[in-house]
Amino acid sequence: MTAYESPQLTDLYQLTMVQSYLDHSMEDKAVFEFFVRKLPPQRNFLVAAGLEQLLDFLTHAHFSDDELEYLASSGYFQRNLIDYLSKFQFTGQVDAMPEGTLFFANEPVVRITASLPEALLIETRLINLLQFPILVATKAARCRLAAADKRLIDFGLRRAHGAEAGVLAARASYLAGFDGTSNVLAGQQYGIPVYGTMAHAYIQAHDSEAQAFQNFAVSQPNNLVLLIDTYDCSRGAERVIELAKQLKAKNQAIKAVRIDSGDLGHEAARVRTQLDRSGHPEIGIFASSSVDEYLIEQLKQQEAPIDGYGIGTNLTTSEDAPFLNCAYKLQEYAGIARRKRSQGKATWPGSKQVYRHLRSNGQLDYDQLCLATETPEQGQPLLQPVIRNGKRLGAPEPLDLLRQRVKQQLSMLTPALTNLSKAASFALKISPSLQQLTHQTDQRFHG
Repeated sequence: MTAYESPQLTDLYQLTMVQSYLDHSMEDKAVFEFFVRKLPPQRNFLVAAGLEQLLDFLTHAHFSDDELEYLASSGYFQRNLIDYLSKFQFTGQVDAMPEGTLFFANEPVVRITASLPEALLIETRLINLLQFPILVATKAARCRLAAADKRLIDFGLRRAHGAEAGVLAARASYLAGFDGTSNVLAGQQYGIPVYGTMAHAYIQAHDSEAQAFQNFAVSQPNNLVLLIDTYDCSRGAERVIELAKQLKAKNQAIKAVRIDSGDLGHEAARVRTQLDRSGHPEIGIFASSSVDEYLIEQLKQQEAPIDGYGIGTNLTTSEDAPFLNCAYKLQEYAGIARRKRSQGKATWPGSKQVYRHLRSNGQLDYDQLCLATETPEQGQPLLQPVIRNGKRLGAPEPLDLLRQRVKQQLSMLTPALTNLSKAASFALKISPSLQQLTHQTDQRFHG
């Protein structure tokens, strides 16, 4: 077990609260829900992701002897907590939106039903495992909307905030429609296609750019994408053309050139002209360097002849929306609905379900937030059972299935919701029964 798989990867106050719950016999069933309070200004929708990693964590979480010894020596805890943690395993229920589902503000994405201490202990890691993949998957989906059918590759590992983030970002971006990643470990772990070209250092290490291209052609005859902007794009393109003539006799082809600096639209247009005039329309143009959905849309408007993009920093850090206003809140305890009423952070009480309603043309119309016990005549329930009594109900969904789900869901968005820069609202209707329960809960706890 690695440190990232341990439930000890948590905040201290989770453990101090559990200590108090045990001391006062507060171990009845609780319902917690993970949701996003408010979408970032730059986001009209979010993509559910990270569920697979959460389920893996929940079904394997336990405390090691070393961790228990550390906690016992910390001075914060009594023997009853240490004994409880020594036997800890998740035995509760999980209902969740399938990965790849589009969702909106105040909709429960994951619902946990378990004993109060058990449900609380997993809070920090649950938020940690869900927020980041959601951010990256949403950013990737927006890039896919902007790029249409152009190739998109995750180049973000080196700028990711840690090794785990780099691997999770590769999976989340592929799930949301990217074609592959440069991350070799992610390729091995998740079966994601891996892509790579060369670095400027490779060109600089040779005495001439032409020699660098020739050597790479010998070593990578079937993966020949040449970086042409180390010194000058136009001259680099001329050397590619010269090499292409030499390789033709060997029945070898150059797949593409990569431009990694400057005005990408201008440079791509100039290089495209050079390649076409020399009789090489088959050589594609791949661009990188501070690419995101906004730049892709701008280049599309310019009709820049770019066939694909490598997207790194802006994707892996979700640069324009680097965090979610998300929460994991208690909604029911001991059979009684609960709700938070803090200003700007109020919640809807009780165990809930989201029903999705579509227009006649298949586009999203509105979502309805209902009690989990309600069964409306229309609408599709989004939360599905995935764990019962601590056991998974099915095998992990293949990534290809998740990709198809995202693609299908993106096709359901209205034009307003696909806009990358203008905010658009999506209606979340509250069922009468939930409104009534909210009133009753307020009366019960606040008079």
